[in-house]
This record gives sequence, structure tokens and C-alpha cells, in this order.
Amino acid sequence: MFAAEIFMHRFLLSSPVRTLNPEEADWFYTPVYTTCDLTPNGLPLPFKSPRMMRSAIQLISSNWPYWNRTEGADHFFVVPHDFAACFHYLEEKAIERGILHLLQRATLVQTFGQRNHVCLKEGSIIVPPYAPPQKMQAHFIPEKTPRSIFVYFRGLFYDVGNDPEGGYYARGARAAVWENFKDNPLFDISTDHPTTYYEDMQRAVFCLCPLGWAPWSPRLVEAVIFGCIPVIIADDIVLPFADAIPWEEIGVFVDEKDVPNLDTILTSIPPEVILRKQRLLANPSMKQAMLFPQPAQPGDAFHQVLNGLARKLPHEKTIYLRPGEKILNWTAGPVGDLKPW
Repeated sequence: MFAAEIFMHRFLLSSPVRTLNPEEADWFYTPVYTTCDLTPNGLPLPFKSPRMMRSAIQLISSNWPYWNRTEGADHFFVVPHDFAACFHYLEEKAIERGILHLLQRATLVQTFGQRNHVCLKEGSIIVPPYAPPQKMQAHFIPEKTPRSIFVYFRGLFYDVGNDPEGGYYARGARAAVWENFKDNPLFDISTDHPTTYYEDMQRAVFCLCPLGWAPWSPRLVEAVIFGCIPVIIADDIVLPFADAIPWEEIGVFVDEKDVPNLDTILTSIPPEVILRKQRLLANPSMKQAMLFPQPAQPGDAFHQVLNGLARKLPHEKTIYLRPGEKILNWTAGPVGDLKPW
């Protein structure tokens, strides 16, 4: 789900918007695969990511003049971690660390978006998490298949390994879903991940998209692709590509504190409203905007990112520094982040 950083790189390598003449460039992009630092069991380990990013910026600022003209204000970086350039999956630690200081002037293309949060940088472009387009397309079932499941969810309710008490993970919202609706016949919820997962989503009316460690998850993409109305449980979430996807019209937003009333909230939605949301979700352009396909296709997530970058042009003259002027402090941040990669 973090692979947007890899696919964005691949897309730009062959994109017609790329120039090999830096004097023609509006934007500079440095591919840094910060989510490819993995634990032995294959999970992203973001703790060394600041050192990796710092080393990359050291390299480009030492070898070429372009970073130094603006200290990165005309550069963009893809940072798809749980809390983006705060580089930690625990919110408390992410907030404590803050956005890597060297990225304070750059534009961030990030999955994380939550209003009034220290890990959401002003001017960031919010993107969906990566979900494999071909894998999902291989599981499409006939469109007229009845949606016989009212509410569907598969995933963790408690992250026992990292949150044994159960109240911190997902700010308690997932635990509240399980405790209130595990025996409710309208709710098909479980920790299992069946081989029919994608097919089941296409048989469901509502798909729960609760926050996890961060507000977002791949379920948001999967729900849109499979026409299942996303029930977004993540207070103050900032969703991707709001100009291309009318989130308020296709989704249902439930405050985290209202999770115990989920059954009442969902059963009280009139059938005509459900049908309208389903008709909007059937729009192919909306699905396309959520995906990073290879090869790229018109209106896909790559192009939505380019649209976001284009809207930030032309750069104001104020981004260019005077000779010798410095704004960023290279030694800011936790001591462990300052070690060379």
C-alpha cells in the first residue's frame, strides 16, 4: 500500500512531462524509496527514513545547483508512510518527530491527510494508497450481482502486538465496531481475509473504512473500485483528489464517537440516497483517479498528481534565495536522524 513512491518514479521516467534539461524544469523530483526499509517479516520500518532522505538531499545539493537555489521549494517528494514525512507509524511519536526539517520547503505527495495535524504540510498533494489495479480487475464479478451483504469489513480490530490494551489502535474505533456489532446479522465483519475478499466487497452495500494507525487505508480505494459505499470513520481526514472525486456524495462519514450508532446511521439512509451513491460510484473516471496503473491511463492517479503540481505553478519569485542565504537548518531533528545513511 506504500508502493506509490515506486510507481510514481516509473511513470515519470517515461512521461512526456519529463525533461532532461534542468533549465526547462518547473519541478525537480528525487526518488527516495523510504518505505522499502523493511523489517525481517516484510513490514515497513520508517525509523531510518529521515537518514535516507537526508542522504539523498545531501547528494543532490552537493552535486547540482538546483536544490540550493530554493532549498527545495521547487522540488517534490513522494512520502507514502502512515504519517508521511513524520516517518513513524505511531501517531504520538510521529507528532513528536514532526515533518523532516529538510522537507519544510518542498512539496510533499503524501497519503496522510488530517486537518490541523503537524504531519500534514500545507500545500501537500494527498494521494490514495497504492492498490494493485490488475489484481483487483482479475476479481470483477458481473455488475448485476445482487448486493446481499449490508455492511462488510475484514481487518484488525485490535493490534495486540503493538497496542495490547486495545484503546490506542485506531483511537478505539475498530474495537468499538467489533464490540458493538460482532453479533449483528447486518454486519459481516471479521479478522479473516478470505480469498473471496474482493468479490465480497462487490456483494456489499456498505464497506467500512475505519482509521488504523493512520486515518487512511487501502479499503478506501477498494471500496471505490468495487462500487461499495465507503463508510469513512476517521475524524478530520483529508481525502485524495477532492476535485476529481465527490467524497461527500459517494461516501458516508461517521464520527469516531458515533461508531456505537453505526447500525442506526446506516439503516436510516433512504434507498434513493443509496442508489444515487451507487450510480456515482459506477463512474469509470472516479475509479481511474484512485489507481496507479501500468501503463498509465488518462485521468489516473499519476495525472491527478500532475494536475496538483501544475496548479502550484508558476512558482513565486520569493522561493529563490539570494546567494549564501540559508533557511533550513540541517541539524534540526532527533539526534538519531542525523547519522549518515
